[in-house]
Amino acid sequence: MVRPLKSRQIPNLQEAIKAVAWKQISETGAASLSLRSIARELNISAPAIYNYFADRDALVTSLMVDAFAVYGQYHNEVASGYPGPERLVERMFALARAFRDWALDFPQRYELLFGNPIPGYRFPEHEFHAALHQSNCALLQLIGELHSVGMLQVPDSMLAMLPPPDRMQDLPAGQNPVELLTDAVAVLIWSRLHGLVSLELAGMFAGRQGSAQALYEVELELIVRQFVNSNRMGGSDVQPSIR
Repeated sequence: MVRPLKSRQIPNLQEAIKAVAWKQISETGAASLSLRSIARELNISAPAIYNYFADRDALVTSLMVDAFAVYGQYHNEVASGYPGPERLVERMFALARAFRDWALDFPQRYELLFGNPIPGYRFPEHEFHAALHQSNCALLQLIGELHSVGMLQVPDSMLAMLPPPDRMQDLPAGQNPVELLTDAVAVLIWSRLHGLVSLELAGMFAGRQGSAQALYEVELELIVRQFVNSNRMGGSDVQPSIR
């Protein structure tokens, strides 16, 4: 049975609940998220929240789906500023820098998505994979485009991930060798950037913000030199100037 609302004066109560939840996360951390305290701040009855979210975990999942969507949209907008194959390397640098910028601007959202700030909570698997894939579309598309124009360098050791030619039918349904390798390259790039960003957010570079950015830029150069075939660009230097 749907529970009655104590007050109906709040327009779009579902979004108001999520806004207060983000405020609570930013002030006291995700682990302390409380439906009752959200209800108190909104001056509604605690059961009223259950009209929209079955429990705290359902609210957390909704927050994460929203954050993944915003994260993905932000990166898609950055990528759209670098169209065409002649700007793929610029786009790679821009996306990588945008990844760090977004994390530093929204650390609580980043931690909720990529950390484990709520003991016992697990993102429902089917929703997680869909949200993660959607959020990483810009990077996946970039890697795919690098491959399509012959600029993607895949380390020989990664070829061991593929079954032998006479066993290609062993790949998961709907997946081909190119997708498997390009997805793997995207995961490697993301994990390396995520590692440095996570260390920075954890305070490992406290008082040395310049060092954190410098190390990040070095990692970007190394990633591009490893995965981009500069010979396909006429032998030109593959990295834009460091900011």
